[in-house]
Amino acid sequence: MDKMIETGKKEVVISNDGATILKHMSVLHPAARMLVDLSAAQDVEAGDGTTSVVVLAGSLLIAAEKLLRKGVHPTQIAEGFQYAAIEAVKILEDISIPINLDDREFLLKSATTSLSSKVVSQYSSVLAPIVVDSVLRIVNPATDNNVDLNDIRIVKKIGGTVDDTELVQGLVLNQTAITSAGGPSRVEKAKIGLIQFQLSPPKPDMDNQVVVNDYRQMDRILKEERNYLLNLVKKIKKAGCNVLLIQKSILRDAVNSLSLHFLSKLKIMAIKEVERDEIEFLCKATGCKPIADIDSFTEDKLGCADLVEETESNGSRIVQISGIKNAGKTASIIMRGAN
Repeated sequence: MDKMIETGKKEVVISNDGATILKHMSVLHPAARMLVDLSAAQDVEAGDGTTSVVVLAGSLLIAAEKLLRKGVHPTQIAEGFQYAAIEAVKILEDISIPINLDDREFLLKSATTSLSSKVVSQYSSVLAPIVVDSVLRIVNPATDNNVDLNDIRIVKKIGGTVDDTELVQGLVLNQTAITSAGGPSRVEKAKIGLIQFQLSPPKPDMDNQVVVNDYRQMDRILKEERNYLLNLVKKIKKAGCNVLLIQKSILRDAVNSLSLHFLSKLKIMAIKEVERDEIEFLCKATGCKPIADIDSFTEDKLGCADLVEETESNGSRIVQISGIKNAGKTASIIMRGAN
């Protein structure tokens, strides 16, 4: 059955997935905590069977309690469990059916089965092929025996129905392009640069106040600022970059209105608020390298793509990068739905 949980942050979650439910329960007892971690480990390893694992472990604990009441020493019980585990693995390997990753039909059946107990079970015919294809896109069937799920990007956008969920060729960004200064929202033959510095006037390390008592000094300060920003943007353009991803910064604004003006004049598309933990994924997907300093901004650190475009569908905007050359093995899925 589906459970409705109100989390500590007052969000309401409806789920019947064991791992999700346990994750939202604030469990304090150390043994109960281990059961929560157990379901999380099962979720990472197999992606299904989270409830079964907890039920099974609970039954084993009940059996252990009976032995403890009879006066059996805990060490002996633990050793017994270890012998049993070795035997169980042997039996499981005897009765299991090996999977061939080239057999897409079989994988589809497995995914559909796993989805049949979830909230979206009636959409399993739509979601199962997406899931299977996204995993097949990032593994090499000959050598891999596990999948790094961080290589699959799921972008959630409100609007439309679950049927509109799609697996995208290329890469999708959560962020939108900045068009407030009239910058482009579509770039063909894109050269993508990922910078970890900011396009705004530098801030001193200490808090200090500058008192200006003459308007010529004021002019000079503004002129310096303009030159500083213009040089940054010129160097970026000189390297051939025309799509700029800017990492989110805590210290100062990633871009200000002046640098946006320069960027739009030079026809560079800017996208800010790139999270720190997305950097690795974006580098893998586009083949670019993160650049921490303007002096090391060179053409060999840029990624190439045929098209970077901001599109709007079902009332929400996304930036899609397609035709990426020397792309790594990553997949992007756009999830749609009413909530």
